[in-house]
Amino acid sequence: MARDRSLPRRATIHDVAAVSGISRGTVSRVLNGEPYVSDRAREAVEAAIREVGYVRNTAARSLVTQRSRAIALIVHEPHALVLEDPNIGNILIGTNAVLSDADYQMVTLILDSARDSDRVAEYLRGGFVDGAIILSARVGDPIALAVAELGIPAAFVGHPPNAPDIPFIGIDNLGAARQITTRLLETGRSRVGMIAAALDRDSGQDRLTGFREALGERFDPSLVVDYPLYAYDTGAVGMRELLRREPLIDGVFAASDAVAAGAMDVLRDAGRTVPGDVGIVGFDDSSWAIRCTPALSTVRQPADELGRRAAQQVLTQLQGGPRPAGGTLLQTEVVWRASA
Repeated sequence: MARDRSLPRRATIHDVAAVSGISRGTVSRVLNGEPYVSDRAREAVEAAIREVGYVRNTAARSLVTQRSRAIALIVHEPHALVLEDPNIGNILIGTNAVLSDADYQMVTLILDSARDSDRVAEYLRGGFVDGAIILSARVGDPIALAVAELGIPAAFVGHPPNAPDIPFIGIDNLGAARQITTRLLETGRSRVGMIAAALDRDSGQDRLTGFREALGERFDPSLVVDYPLYAYDTGAVGMRELLRREPLIDGVFAASDAVAAGAMDVLRDAGRTVPGDVGIVGFDDSSWAIRCTPALSTVRQPADELGRRAAQQVLTQLQGGPRPAGGTLLQTEVVWRASA
């Protein structure tokens, strides 16, 4: 087949050698960061690289090293929520910072359907990444199973129930939810409900369990509504349903700050004051918490650090370190503001 002459020719190592007047072997040593290259030769090669526009052929290098120098960050959320959720953004930033410092490329893969799961599983089997970080995994997650079968270095952010034996970085969602619910009850609330979310993963289940434990005998299952996503719309729909079930409700634990923001707007439209009529608390201490009026009482979780630790865990495995059993829980903090 004839070459498409409309495409520019890619500069090669031979071009760099010709322009610099340095041998191909020395050019290769400069490109690979090897020692025993004179300053004069290194400067000449670097100038030639800039002149000819040479870019390293990472695909060819991968064939030799059997490494792609790419790590997948796999996010199990709808596309719109990935853009909306500040926690996901902060985890992404923390992950990328660590991988970038180690000269690895982060490849973000978003799963919004069963078709996405099949496609990403095939992508992983193709050897395009050296490891994977799995975020928001569900119960029976097929991607986690595919990663476990491949045996590539991996880490969860969070810890889905019945997951494969892959290390995880997370927080104590149950203890944090119990703590902030207890604080809400101490303000004198007597009819307290919860807008739960994401009960198909560990964070959602644990936050509901913590809420239930804090209430003890006062727990009323009719004052719990649940929806699939940690989203603003979840809070709006959930709050309307709680008001329908119990018009005298005076306290609400929302499973995330975005959920709390939706609930607070519905309360305002219904003529209920916060915190006068209804005290409300959230979870995350994301930018949603500050946007709320009044500012939201919530649980601060270290989203950026979760991403950093997960990336460090995968890099340690890539460097030959052992895959640890179990996981690590990072500290959370109740941040008390005006909403309760």
